Parts: sequence; C-alpha cells; structure tokens
Amino acid sequence: MGTEGARALLERAGRLTLQTGNLLNWGCLRKKCPATPSEEVRDCIQKTLTEWSSKIGQDQNQETLEVLECSVAQAIEKINPEERDELKVSAKLFIVGSNSSSIRDAVDLACSALGVAQLDSVIIAPPPIEDGTNLSLEYLQPYWKELENLVQNKKIVAIGTSDLDKTLLEQLYLWAQVKPSSNQVNLASCCVMPPDLTAFAKECDIQLLTHNDPKELLCEASFQEVLQESIQNVKANKWIPLWLLRYSVIVKSRGIIKSKGYIIQAERNAS
Repeated sequence: MGTEGARALLERAGRLTLQTGNLLNWGCLRKKCPATPSEEVRDCIQKTLTEWSSKIGQDQNQETLEVLECSVAQAIEKINPEERDELKVSAKLFIVGSNSSSIRDAVDLACSALGVAQLDSVIIAPPPIEDGTNLSLEYLQPYWKELENLVQNKKIVAIGTSDLDKTLLEQLYLWAQVKPSSNQVNLASCCVMPPDLTAFAKECDIQLLTHNDPKELLCEASFQEVLQESIQNVKANKWIPLWLLRYSVIVKSRGIIKSKGYIIQAERNAS
C-alpha cells in the first residue's frame, strides 16, 4: 500500500514538512563516503520519503492533512533538557523561494524537532536572486529583520551571514540593529580570505568561517526529481520547495557532533 497511500496523501496536502532526524542514527548513511552537500541532501530526502511511504497503511489513505509530516521515526532525536547547557545548536538556513516569512517557520520547526526553546546560532544563505542582479543590502533587509525579530523574541541567540564581501557585510553591519556575529566564506571562491574582509571582521568582532555549500543547495528541479524517484506517479511538478534548514548539535567541551539533520518544507501549487 505504501507508495499508493503516500501519493494519495501528497495529492491532498497543501504543504509537506520533511525531517530526516539525526543522520548519525542512519546506519546506511554512516557507511557511505562523504558526498557533496547537494548529493547528501538528495540522498537524505530520497531515503526519508522512501522509508516514510513504506510505512503508510490503508487506513491513512483516507486522511486529508493540510500539512503532511514526513519523517523517519527511529532517527528523530530530541535534546535532553539536562544536557542543553553542554550543547551548541547551530543551523544554516537556505531560502529556496524568496519569502522572508519562511524564516520564522523554519526556526520554529527546528526548535520543535530538537525539543529546545531557542537555537544558539542561525546563519542565513543569501536568498536566490534573478540572473544578472547583484545582491544588495536592500534585498537582504527583510530577511535580516525577520532574524532580528527572532533574536528579540529569544528564539535565536546569534545570527550570521554567508558569502558577503567586505562592502556588503559592512553595509549590513552599519544598518542592522542586531549585528552579524559571523560570515561564511566559500572555499571554492577563494583559497585565502580577502584581506579587506579579514580586517573588517576583526575590527567588528565578526567570526569568519568557511563552507563548501553550492549557491543552490536544493533547487526546485532537483527536489521535484527526487520526489518523483521516491514516490512513483506522484505529481512532483506541483511541489515547490520553500526552504531547507541544516542543523548540527555540538558538544561544547569536546567539539564533537552529537546530531546533524535536515528539515525541508515544500508547498503544493494547487493550480
């Protein structure tokens, strides 16, 4: 019944929230060689969808859920409240559709999935822009305001950026009420940190971090393709990914990763 039931549920739902749970609990992924970030995301989506659809019985086939929750139950792992002070919970948020209100949904879902009241840090990847358009402060402002609101509401402790050059980082820093605490630099674009960026970050106490994420970690076409591969005959082209959040839980004293996972939300285009 699995695939048929999953397809029927997807045809009725308006939104899909997919949670991988803790990838360190997935024996099959642990044995694999490290893939690129994009391959890892695709692999996680496919395995989660396949596992979820295989467990859908005939009785669930009749349910109509506006928001469909898709997860691998045995991989879901909440943080023990007694251990919370010993752990750092970080997230990087990739907005796929250009909607700043997605940020609150993503942070709320991450807190709920991990069983915590707040995230220690959230880095936002620059939202997608049209070809030929340069990223500007004006474009970033609504997203940053949304992050600032979450800091003020104590849902996030520190907020950071990704792939901003010195000029844009300085503009954001001067404008923002809550200053960026970090800025990620892509290793593929520079082997050595730009000196002007390094000097500005040091002056303003902004931590410079490195990453190897592509500009688009999950595009619309890729999400639809993996949905089609996982659940046969589903109308995959109706589903549009809204955002993708990658989280990690690190033991502060030892610097080891205790938990890592992805949460993805997509919307069905009814037209």
